[in-house]
Amino acid sequence: MPRITPVIAIAVLGLLAATVATVALAQTKKGPAMTTAAPDVSAAVIRQHLPAGYREAGRRAAAVDGEHAELVRYERADGRNAFAGGEHFSTIVAADGRLKGFARMDLDLMGGDLPSREEAREIAMAFLRQAAPDLLPGLQLSWIEPHDEPLRVTRDGRAENLTLTGMKVKMRNTVDGRWFWVIVGPDRKAMVFERDIVWITLPGHRQTEKWLHDGWLVEQGHAAKPAAT
Repeated sequence: MPRITPVIAIAVLGLLAATVATVALAQTKKGPAMTTAAPDVSAAVIRQHLPAGYREAGRRAAAVDGEHAELVRYERADGRNAFAGGEHFSTIVAADGRLKGFARMDLDLMGGDLPSREEAREIAMAFLRQAAPDLLPGLQLSWIEPHDEPLRVTRDGRAENLTLTGMKVKMRNTVDGRWFWVIVGPDRKAMVFERDIVWITLPGHRQTEKWLHDGWLVEQGHAAKPAAT
């Protein structure tokens, strides 16, 4: 067996130390970019889709499939339909800053012509390139169809149940098997975005919590009751 001289040993140790330092430096340089990119993207998307005249109405801790997140709700500054089931813009953001979804339930979205399926697909793809580019490599389109969301408003002191309709582009992430979708409103912008949805095939129901859905929040005791009829 060849003998390792002190000179060779010192050289080897020096080379290992240099390698470790290089890797550590690379991780240090890489780390901040990875940790700040998601919050910056989420903030930009939220600013872009937050309706004019809305202000923050509350925030709370949330758990999404066992992971920490935060639910933030915005309502109209003039107080119009500011109750569960009424007008709101809500966001759910993971602890690492990744936008898990948002819902834009605004009366201005009532009526109007829906985009065609092809137009809705193009708008959804453009949205994902900005808001969730990590979903694109494993994207598998499932279907594109009109989709209704409930909206409760008060007129002349009485509550009415209305329906907001958008074009839902439903997709599956083949990398992890989870679902995601973009619902495009009549204004040709994302009305609802949800990602990382776990679906249990048998017995056939959604596992992921519905933090963006007022009906679910009321059922779970997380929100005030809707306006009385």
